[in-house]
This record gives sequence, structure tokens and C-alpha cells, in this order.
Amino acid sequence: MGGAGELAGEKRVTWAELYFDLVFVFAITQVSGLLHHHHDGIGVVRALVVFVPVYWCWVGTTVQANIRDVDTARDRLGILSVGLTGLVMALAVPGAWEGRGVLLGAAYWAARIVLLLLLVRIPGVWRGPYGVGVLVSGPLLVAGGLLPEGPRVVLWGLAALCDLSAPVVFRRRLANVAYHPAHMPERFALFLLVALGESIVGIGATAAAARLDAAELLAVTAAFTISAGLWWQYFVYAADAMRHAVEVADSRRDVVRRVFQYGHLALVAGVIAVAVGFGETVADPRRALGAGSVALLYGGCGLYLLTFGYTRWMMFRSVATTRIGAAAVVLALAPLMVRWPAITALVSLAVVLVALNVVEHLRVARAAARELGVEPVVGGSV
Repeated sequence: MGGAGELAGEKRVTWAELYFDLVFVFAITQVSGLLHHHHDGIGVVRALVVFVPVYWCWVGTTVQANIRDVDTARDRLGILSVGLTGLVMALAVPGAWEGRGVLLGAAYWAARIVLLLLLVRIPGVWRGPYGVGVLVSGPLLVAGGLLPEGPRVVLWGLAALCDLSAPVVFRRRLANVAYHPAHMPERFALFLLVALGESIVGIGATAAAARLDAAELLAVTAAFTISAGLWWQYFVYAADAMRHAVEVADSRRDVVRRVFQYGHLALVAGVIAVAVGFGETVADPRRALGAGSVALLYGGCGLYLLTFGYTRWMMFRSVATTRIGAAAVVLALAPLMVRWPAITALVSLAVVLVALNVVEHLRVARAAARELGVEPVVGGSV
């Protein structure tokens, strides 16, 4: 395999897939912008309903790349074609609830058709998630784009539910799919890294236009510490634990569905919410945030941490006590931060995440010491 290469039978991400991801850097930025302009309860629902097809388009491409050798001219062109449809979807996102709803739906439908054609040689591929995308969710998105906002939300929400439920509905048909254990964790980790990049943009784009006095520089430092803390939570402990879970699982299908397809939807959504929250705090760290911005910043972080409780239970049937506890602290602090200056909200959240990472580091170090030189416990306190 070309691109990122393949080591001794270990499937790795190709350069075509990495180029494809660049489209979704832009797509996540567009979803963040949509949430930034409307982040009340209705705005969150609208952003989520738009984000699901964007995310599921990426998931569909990743799964087909995982189960096949895609480093061929035909498959490179297929991945690039889906990338083009993803770019059109991203362009449609800002006007998805206005005049570009049909464009969003048509681009998604085209992406699902391309993906189905890439897998058309697999017997029965129509009777599975790829068939659902072509026969059900794609048409629903197009039809929804033709309707006013109220019915559009209903049809697009139904399309999202159809896509997300398809791996469960067809789980028996998917039981024989041979997922590659190294490629899948790497791909989803890269997608989360794309989302974390949006948090850096949320800090930098806002701070670049500010005066950058002492308060604003402190806000930038606190926001970056939060972003780095979220990165640390995943890439220092969770990434290896997730790869280990895939390798040893009796049913890789279940781990892929529960931990990667579903779990990472929540992880990425949490990071996007935090990124939008940064845009609301760094620009004017002295003013009070208000309930909407606090909900994005603290709610997004709480969702991110709680999701690790879900993924750890799905992988190992054990409780991620430290992360669930930290999530409880974050969510308990949220109402208190509504009337405090933004800088207080940022610094407080940064302190919680730093404390969590320190506690987990010490726990892993003690566990490793007890093993008398054996490798540390996989995943620490994921």
C-alpha cells in the first residue's frame, strides 16, 4: 500500500484518505460556524442534524477503505469523488436551513451512490448500511431540502436516525465483515484530531483580532490548555486502549459500531461545541458569557468526558471513574459560570482538565510500578 505505507501486513492509512480528510477540515469549520451563529437549543439541534450526514459520509468512506485495498487508481478516484461531494456538502452547510437544503441532500446522496458503486462487487451490499444511504436517507435529505424548516427538521432527523441505526439493524449481516484492527482506530483518531484542530482555530481566529492585552493572553493560554487537555485524554491513553479493544474483541463489528461509529460522533460533537465556546470567550474575556456559551464550553467538555465512560464500558465492561467524576464536576460548575467573567470560566475548566490528567498519569504510573517492569495497563483510566 502506498502513501502512509504498510508495515509487515499492518494496513495503514493511504495518502488518498489523508487528502480526503482535508475536505472534512473545511466541513467541520462550516458546522462550527453554523453553531456559532445559532447556539440556542434549536440551533444545537439544527447543527447536529446537519453534522450527522457530513460525519456519516466520512464514516462510510472509512469503512469501505478499511475492508478493501483502496490503493488502486479506481478507488483513489472513488475516494476523490466522495471528497468532491463532501466539499459541496460543506459549501451547502451555512445555507442548509435556507436555500441550499436540496444541494446538501443531493451531495450526500451522490456520495452514498459512489460508495455503493465502489462496493458493488460485494454480494448483498444493497441490503445493508450502504443500501440504506442510497435508498432511504439520501432521498429523505433531498426531499427535506424541498420543504420548509419545520418539516425539513423532521425528514432530516429521520434520515439521520436511519443512517445511525443501520449498523444495528443489519448487525447480523455485518458479522462476517473482516475489519482491519489497525486501520480503523487510526482513521477515527485522525478525524478527532481534525476536530481538535477546529478548537485551535476557535482560539486563534478570535484572538488574532483582539488587542492581546494581559487578560486576552491569559484567555488564550487557558483555552489552549483546555484543547491540549482534551487531546491528552484521547491520544495519551484512549487511542491505544481502543486499538487494543479491536484487536482482542470477539466481535470487531460491535466494537467498530459502538466505540468508533457512535462513540466518536459524540466525541467530535463535544469538541466542536468546545471550539465554538472558545470563539465566544477569548474575544472578550472580561464579560460574562451567558447560558448559551457556557453550555457549549462546559456541556461540550462534559459530553467529551462522559463519552469515555461509555466507550470504556463498551470495550472492557469497566467504569471510567476519574473521567465520569471529572464530567460531573464540569457539569456542576456550569451554572455557576453563567454570571462570572469568561476568563474565570476558561481558567476553571483548564484547572479541572489538568487535575484530571495528573491524577490519571499518577494512577497509570502506580499500576506500571506494581507490574514490576511489565508494560503499563492498557488505556490507563480511559
